This record gives sequence, C-alpha cells and structure tokens, in this order.
Amino acid sequence: MTHIGGLVQQPLIGTLVRGLAVLGLALGLNAAPALAQGVVKAQYGDWQMSCDTPPGASFEQCALIQNVSAEDQPNVGLSVIVLKTADKQARLLRVLAPLGVLLPNGLGLNIDGANIGRVAFVRCLPNGCVAEVVLDDELIGKLTNGKSAIFSVFKTPEEGIGIPVSLNGFGDGFAQLP
Repeated sequence: MTHIGGLVQQPLIGTLVRGLAVLGLALGLNAAPALAQGVVKAQYGDWQMSCDTPPGASFEQCALIQNVSAEDQPNVGLSVIVLKTADKQARLLRVLAPLGVLLPNGLGLNIDGANIGRVAFVRCLPNGCVAEVVLDDELIGKLTNGKSAIFSVFKTPEEGIGIPVSLNGFGDGFAQLP
C-alpha cells in the first residue's frame, strides 16, 4: 500500500476483485448485466445505504453512496462509494469518475478547505474510471466531522474541476455499515 497525503492507495488487484460486486451495486443501471443493482435500505443525510447480495455470495453487502455533479458542468459527475470489504478487513472509499478525465493527474480530495491528498485512478470501466483508497481512522474522522468535501478531477493538465460532496450524514451512515 502507498500513503499519499493521508490517503492510502490500495493495490489494484485485491481491492478490485473484493469489491467488484459492490461497485456494480453502486453503479446501478450502468453496471455490467452480471452485477446486481442493489436496494436502497436507508438514507443518512445526503448519503444512501444500498445493499445487495453479490453473485455467488451467501450474505448481503452494503455501501454508502452519493452521486454528485459539478455545479458548473452538470455532465461531469462522480459516484462516491464507501464500503467494508467482504472479509471486513478493510474500509474503502471508491470514486467512479466519468470517462475523459485526465488519468495521470488522479483524483484529489479537499475536506473543509484542507488538502487531504491525491490518488491515482486504478482502472477504467465502460462507464467511468475508478480511484480507490483504504480508509484509515484519521480519514474516517475527517469525513465524519467535516461539513463538505471537494473531489478534483482534470479534463486537461490546466483545467481542474472541483466537485462538491456533502458530508451531511456520513458519520451516521458509516456507523451503520454492516
């Protein structure tokens, strides 16, 4: 694992395999047909808890999800997904950004005006590119106690887009994740 400005970047293979079903759950109708959509079980402020039983699994897996768009570019949106891995050994923050983002610049995060760091995109799927980090206790605390986050993507090396994400309800929702 690599630490980047307080964020921890998870190795590519393990996390994508462990969380692929919930990523499909979080992507809803745009997900591959083999992946389930999930059912919204609860609303925590601006976050929804969506749950589903992944194909081949014997238990339900849940994720906190918030879908957002840039205020000045509504065609640029993100799906922000928070989940625990099926083995309950890791807590992940996974962000699906639209195709066309500049991959080398990665995904940046700012919480309440403080720069938290930047992580690389790990994979692109037919409906977007995925950035993912392991949530440590420090970052969970910042997300729980913060008011707003801004995720940054780039269309060109010079043109960054900040996309606001409300942290209203994050702490309550995260506490309820099974």
